[in-house]
Amino acid sequence: MLKRKITDTLCEWKADPQHKPLIIKGPRQCGKTFSVLDFAKNNYKNIVYLNFFENQSYKDIFAGSLEVDDLIMYMSATAGPEISFEPGTTVIILDEIQECPEARTALKFIHLDGRFDCIGTGSLLGVSGYRDNPISIPVGYESIIEMTPLDFEEFVWANGVSDKMISELRKCLKEERPVPVPIHRRMQELLLQYVVVGGMPEVVQTFVDTKQMNKVLDLQRDIINSYEDDMIKHASRTDKARIRECFRSIPKQLAKENKKFQYSVIKKGSTASSFAGCLQWIEDAGIIARCYNLSITELPLDGNAIPEIFKVYMRDTGLFISMLEDGTQADVLQGNLYAYKGAIFENLMADFFAKAGRKLYYYHKDSGLEIDFVTRYEGRCTLVEVKAKTGNAKSLKTVLKHPEKYHVFDALKFGEYNIGRQGQVLTLPLYMGAFI
Repeated sequence: MLKRKITDTLCEWKADPQHKPLIIKGPRQCGKTFSVLDFAKNNYKNIVYLNFFENQSYKDIFAGSLEVDDLIMYMSATAGPEISFEPGTTVIILDEIQECPEARTALKFIHLDGRFDCIGTGSLLGVSGYRDNPISIPVGYESIIEMTPLDFEEFVWANGVSDKMISELRKCLKEERPVPVPIHRRMQELLLQYVVVGGMPEVVQTFVDTKQMNKVLDLQRDIINSYEDDMIKHASRTDKARIRECFRSIPKQLAKENKKFQYSVIKKGSTASSFAGCLQWIEDAGIIARCYNLSITELPLDGNAIPEIFKVYMRDTGLFISMLEDGTQADVLQGNLYAYKGAIFENLMADFFAKAGRKLYYYHKDSGLEIDFVTRYEGRCTLVEVKAKTGNAKSLKTVLKHPEKYHVFDALKFGEYNIGRQGQVLTLPLYMGAFI
């Protein structure tokens, strides 16, 4: 069974005596249901589980009165006599809650009643708001956690890396000393595997169990197809085709030398007015992350972001690889990256940062100067350069040479390195991007 960080988060939530009903939102197939059910089995005597997608009749429970005693009666009648409601030992799990907005409204009454814990799970697309069905969202009566596919640390756990080894990595980073060679080599190997496998739980488990990359790719492409099915199912009729076109343009956007997102790449002559809403739809579904250009390299980064100039990355590196042509998996694992190497490893760093909850920023000037990412590190504005192997970072050097103009003094340079420092630049192996 895959070890997930959300388990600790759920334990902290339950331990809080003032905890509210919990909503766990995230992209489809990132492991929400499995994690919640596993937690419930280990922490509650009684579990009442309703999946609104699998059983449409469960919606009828919430169609009338939302008084808790009435809900108990309806749930008992609909879900069967084997379920039990004991105050303090029962958790109600409302899976795919976006399919039943009235159930979300009911969280207020469940919280005020206080007898039972309640966890709802749903796709980002559904629980962020109900555009077509404006049911009241219980503001102030629920807590919300966003869940992602496995991050790199969870991936290495799945592949047998111990907490002791990860602790050593963090210690090396803090002390800025090289990672011991055996650990370094193992992490480099796992990094390339993570690039092509990514973090979707079923994909990771299949990789761990079989090591068969063809099965990994088949599962990833099934997930991509399910995303496109969602575009057909949930999007408005006028947007369906455009959302899919927008989504399918992402590899082409990242293959460009200038990776700024351009609507004309989707279709010749396309403009923001035609496709901006479609891109927002894909972002709301948790599939992509935007990386905004900065007007200047200063904190606060969000205050200096230029809203209309951005790059787009897939939030899961494995799904990005699956969208490229056949053979890309083998190229990555063998180090033969060719034209896509910049896009692949930039997307890897975006995966690391986004799954850690970091917002993404970069810095580009029309003169050609470009910094892959800019982030806050140890309280300071810090430049981030990403290299597939090694190489010069001309733009990074230019910015650091002119603090009077750019107001930045620190940089992280990721590539095929061990840990080391060269003046203002801390060089790091690519896998360390998951631990900063």
